[in-house]
Amino acid sequence: MKLTNFKVVIIFLCLTPLMTFAQSSGQRKSDLVVVLIKKYITEKTPEKIYALGSKNYKASISEGNLTDFIVKNAYILGKIKASSFISAKKNECKYKLEFEAGSVELSFSLDQNNKLDKLSFSPFEPVVTKKTALVPSSNPLKSKLDKEVDTLARKYIQNSNTVGLSIGILKDGKTYTYGYGTTQKSNGVVPDANTIFEIGSISKTFTAQLLAYYVNEGKISLTDPVTKYLPDSVAANSELQQIKIVNLSNHTSGLVRLPDNMISKNLEAANPYKNYTKDLLFSYLKSYKLVSVPGGTYSYSNIGTGLLGVILERISGKTYEQLVKEIITDPLKMNSTFQHLTPELAKRFTKVYNKETKEVKAWDFDVLVGAGGLRSTVNDMLIYAANNIESKNPDLAKAFELTHQVTFSKEPMVGLGWHIMKPAADTYYWHNGGTGGSRSFIIININKKTAVVVLSNSEVETDSVGVGIIEKL
Repeated sequence: MKLTNFKVVIIFLCLTPLMTFAQSSGQRKSDLVVVLIKKYITEKTPEKIYALGSKNYKASISEGNLTDFIVKNAYILGKIKASSFISAKKNECKYKLEFEAGSVELSFSLDQNNKLDKLSFSPFEPVVTKKTALVPSSNPLKSKLDKEVDTLARKYIQNSNTVGLSIGILKDGKTYTYGYGTTQKSNGVVPDANTIFEIGSISKTFTAQLLAYYVNEGKISLTDPVTKYLPDSVAANSELQQIKIVNLSNHTSGLVRLPDNMISKNLEAANPYKNYTKDLLFSYLKSYKLVSVPGGTYSYSNIGTGLLGVILERISGKTYEQLVKEIITDPLKMNSTFQHLTPELAKRFTKVYNKETKEVKAWDFDVLVGAGGLRSTVNDMLIYAANNIESKNPDLAKAFELTHQVTFSKEPMVGLGWHIMKPAADTYYWHNGGTGGSRSFIIININKKTAVVVLSNSEVETDSVGVGIIEKL
């Protein structure tokens, strides 16, 4: 039995402007192109890039489309720190643009008249090789399961773009944990089940659990309009009046993935959520125009789940972190799951790395914490998974059950927070997460009472490891 593939959407834009340069060597001409593009991105004047285009270019691509792409995919990365030549093949030149918060591959070609006839931007993917030495691990390699896990984990951790990996498995009422690599580069410390990682968007399932708890308490309804819980100045926007609470949790709200003013007001590109406040969120929502009819189309939205967290705070009068602690983690004795870490907990928190294995900042969250702001361990996440399967806490058990109910039946199927797959007779509940330097994955089969948790301190997806393991259980 094979599960549905998990795919990472890579944004790619092809442009075909024409631009004239003085006659020079091929390298010189391509360098000039890069200088101009860097200059206009730095100046935040994408209209100047558009102005370089011919009539044919302007007829095929609008200035608005170019500007929108540059704003959403370059500005959010901060300032350009450096650029470097990658290759030149068949008149196509490739350069790496290094921004504060990530790298982009710039590709273009010049026609016989020394004019640009193609320009593309895509996420930079470093060349991945295999590590020459066997990465350290706590796996005892005694049982069949140990060996199956090792095979799948090695495919991940032996790659040059990964650092550390922590794996947890729930099967037949027992838990199994494995660590690979290191908690930070070259420190020699293998992650264990109590090592703390960013769990990113798996936090959305906690937000959904809080919502389900309050639904069962009668404090909120899934069919309530979101405007019922927002300030009058925001609720006055008739567009928002169409959104129901359930739409925030199942990504059918008609809200975009990230708010535009998160980019324009971004003060720290390497830590993009840190300075995005409630005032900025409400200011954005006051004039927001829906991109789709609520309830009809799945479109993954961090702002939607973040807004749900705000609404839960407004209902309770407590912070999101207090709600998670009081309603979920304290009752379940998940003692290492928090938004903010104490100095003692911080000693167990990994360093985090991008795809080039360069250390980057762990992300901090303000108003959008409900979308991705929690940190946790494999041990805590196994407790969480076990309680999703069967909880002895009656109030939480009822809430977990509600989060598993299908609220959007098209592809992808969604409950509250959880994505749902139904291959053959089995039902799987899953979510993944990603920050600037971490990846996470959790998948649960309630019928078989199995679960897998995979946490990494690298910006390299872990879904394939988790799916591969649960297929063996």
